[in-house]
Amino acid sequence: MIRNYFQTFFTVFISVLGTIQGQEIQIFTVEDFDLMGDVKKCLVSTDYGKEEYDFNKNGLLTKSVTRYNEQDYDVVYYKYSKGELLEKRSESYRNNTFDASTSIAHFYEIDSTDNIKIQERIFSYDKQFIDEYIYYYDEFGDIISIKRTNNDGTDVTQVEHKKFKGENTVTYLLNDLPIKSIRTSTLKPKNKPAQNVVLTKEYLNGEENFAFEEVYSLDGKLMAQQEFEYDTSAKKFVPTTRTTYEYDQKGMLVAETAKRGAGIIKKEYIYQYDNSEVGNWVKQIVTPDNTYTTRKIFYYPPQLKTDEE
Repeated sequence: MIRNYFQTFFTVFISVLGTIQGQEIQIFTVEDFDLMGDVKKCLVSTDYGKEEYDFNKNGLLTKSVTRYNEQDYDVVYYKYSKGELLEKRSESYRNNTFDASTSIAHFYEIDSTDNIKIQERIFSYDKQFIDEYIYYYDEFGDIISIKRTNNDGTDVTQVEHKKFKGENTVTYLLNDLPIKSIRTSTLKPKNKPAQNVVLTKEYLNGEENFAFEEVYSLDGKLMAQQEFEYDTSAKKFVPTTRTTYEYDQKGMLVAETAKRGAGIIKKEYIYQYDNSEVGNWVKQIVTPDNTYTTRKIFYYPPQLKTDEE
């Protein structure tokens, strides 16, 4: 799967649902950073700064650092228990000084006595309450509502799940108005492998506003993405940019072609790999921009195996 993590701040440890106020909790592992094997630390250098990622022996992200320059950086710490996220602490440093005004802490509690319920409480570092979210799940493990409480009151986002002719649609509604919908289906074209298609629509004040469709191979690689803009006069979505992706035999992204009208922009990706058994890439060159990302990867030492007596 494509992971342009070097263009995204993964210190945000939630999956933002468009304009939705609540967020579903998501745990990241080494695979989410396009890494393989027993990685302990990964140092990334990009054109916008440097990033650092630390992982525990189970492959879970425990610390991330985004450095904008030598004096300005953000640090996020993650604490787990039995593979579940318990705490996330986001700390900001400016001019090498800790900034308590923009640093926050998230605390999570899981109640599994009946259907799963997760509570997230957010505080500032000066112990001021900011937000509380409660995520409710049904007996199948699907989220059904998100309750947000803060000093301004309480909002409840309902989550509807519908299945029809092989299509699964998840719709998020705030005050009975849709704010986002995600429809997933499987296509089986003739003489071609089956594909998963995900259509995401975003709404503004309950009205359709923007959409994009993603096509994935069955092993999770993003093959194409089509963007749409809503034409209010014609009252329909109009396709704009379509991007296709190509991979090599290792499953690495090697080409990306974006078409919008008569314009075509193509990028190609070239990799250099380390000497580890898994062969992680340590340099990625993008042409024709001639930009590059480098990574320095540290691994946990192999565990010694003893013969059973």
